[in-house]
Amino acid sequence: MKKQRPVNLDLTTISLPASAKASILHRVTGVAMFIALILVVWAWAVSLSSAEGFELVKSVLTSHFAKFLAWGTITVLLYHVIGGIRHMLMDLGYWEELSSGNTSARVAIGLWILLAVLAGGWLWF
Repeated sequence: MKKQRPVNLDLTTISLPASAKASILHRVTGVAMFIALILVVWAWAVSLSSAEGFELVKSVLTSHFAKFLAWGTITVLLYHVIGGIRHMLMDLGYWEELSSGNTSARVAIGLWILLAVLAGGWLWF
């Protein structure tokens, strides 16, 4: 039996609430942290292999591109931690209502943006 229901395939017309955006962002940052872990493990392995390896990693990580990657890794970690704390508090029964959930999502995203700017300032200045 064929169901007759509306299908909206234009994703640009869908307006997600802040809580949905925060939840999706938490999942995306988890995947990004897993991918960034490859760079971190490489840097640890090479830097601990020898003095030359340490100098190689040191020279690679002082470039602007490496600082950008480090900033991205730090910001991904920051949001994942903030979002994880938010989710744990929701599991404890706080911010479960629609309005408070959306407010906590906006606060989490705002705090993340502030910390990302501070992390960028710490890395580049």
